[in-house]
Amino acid sequence: MTTPCIEVEAYLKDLQDRICQAVAGLDGAPGGFREDLWQRPQGGGGRTRVLTGGPVFEQAGVNFSHVFGEGLPPSATKGRPQLAGSAFEAVGLSLVIHPRNPYAPTTHCNLRYFEARTEPVTWWFGGGFDLTPYYGFADDARHWHATARAACAGYDSDSYARFKAWCDEYFFIKHRNEPRGIGGLFFDDIQSGDFARDFAFVKSVGDHFLKAYLPIVERRKDRPYGERERDFQLYRRGRYVEFNLVYDRGTLFGLQSGGRTESILMSLPPEVRFRYDWHPAPGSPEAELYDVYLKPRDWLAGPG
Repeated sequence: MTTPCIEVEAYLKDLQDRICQAVAGLDGAPGGFREDLWQRPQGGGGRTRVLTGGPVFEQAGVNFSHVFGEGLPPSATKGRPQLAGSAFEAVGLSLVIHPRNPYAPTTHCNLRYFEARTEPVTWWFGGGFDLTPYYGFADDARHWHATARAACAGYDSDSYARFKAWCDEYFFIKHRNEPRGIGGLFFDDIQSGDFARDFAFVKSVGDHFLKAYLPIVERRKDRPYGERERDFQLYRRGRYVEFNLVYDRGTLFGLQSGGRTESILMSLPPEVRFRYDWHPAPGSPEAELYDVYLKPRDWLAGPG
């Protein structure tokens, strides 16, 4: 008999294969992804794949993990405190892609399934995908959110609006008082009581990721840029580092559960730059990112 964890594992491994093949194909670098298989001493392990130094993607990490243990870490029970200390099993796919061209955005996607060994078993899904541009383009934002909306079609009627708002709230850098990017979808503790229905939704999100992201990279990857754009990209990558190390629940879960550090921190960009109290010049393309794109909004409202 196929258990839910095994069913989710099979899908996520296949999705990892499809994403890596597509990303490596667009990048074109010889060798493609490096693969590391790892074991977690407390139970389980994973399959990490990382592409570095490519002509299109400076770094792309796509990580599958299947871990289990005797006690859920605090990051996994924040919304379910009654499960603290429960034995658990967790399956997940997490990826972060950092393009080389500053006009191409960074992206993140995560899909996960948890089981807590209660009686009866408590299970739930989480995940989503979000986009972090360095220079904003309205057509990219509309395409991204239109694809996110399509991924939610057939689930609850308010799914896109609800999960978009959740994403805007979650990927917010509180100490900077600014969003990390233009959002997308974020959901956690998804459990309608119908596993097949919830799993079908999660698969739809996973299957729409490449449709959402690759066309944007294809449009932007060859756009000319100079040191100014590269400098701003490295500066804004610092915000990505801050969020992942301070707030991200996936990073915290990996570290608290004793996961493989290299796999957990593959999300960090290979190069980054921090500056003291820097602000873009008013009216500049860099200021436009803050003034127009780092503002939660309905990108699908109105014409276009």
